[in-house]
Amino acid sequence: MLKNLDPLLNADILHALRAMGHGDEVVICDANFPADSVARATVTGTLLRMDGVDSARAVRAVLSVLPLDTYVEAPAMRMEVVGDPQALPTVQREAQREVDQAENRPVPFASIERHAFYARARKAYCVIATGETRGYGCFIFTKGVMLAPDAPLDAGGARTGG
Repeated sequence: MLKNLDPLLNADILHALRAMGHGDEVVICDANFPADSVARATVTGTLLRMDGVDSARAVRAVLSVLPLDTYVEAPAMRMEVVGDPQALPTVQREAQREVDQAENRPVPFASIERHAFYARARKAYCVIATGETRGYGCFIFTKGVMLAPDAPLDAGGARTGG
C-alpha cells in the first residue's frame, strides 16, 4: 500500500496513467464494452482492469491522480444512449458528479455516438475495464498538465507548457 493513493490504482494502471502525456486519452468502460479487443489497438495494447467496482468509483480513482485537459473543449466524454443521445442514465450522472468533484468545477460530459466511441477508444492510450454491469458506463478522459507554480504565463494569464 502507498499513502494517499487510491487502492484501486494498481501498478499497471499507475504506470499507464503516469506514462501518458498531455492530450493522451484513457477509456474507463463497463462490463458490456468490448474492452479486450479495443484495448489491443491502443498504445498500451493490453487491457487494464478494475474488477468489482462500478464506473463512478473507477472514475474517482483515476481522476484522483489524472488532471483533465484544460486546452480542449471536451476533456470528459460519455457514450451516447442508442436512440436517445440526450439521455443521461444514472451511471453517467454518478460519473459526472465524480468528474466535477475531482476538478472542483463543472466539467460537463460531451457525448459520442456508440460506434464513434469505439473508434476513438481504439486510438486511446489505454482502456480500463470495470465491473460496472449497468449499460453506458463508458467514458473517455483527456489528460491535462500539472505545471509548477512558477511556470511562465501566456498572454491570457494561463500557465504554459505541455
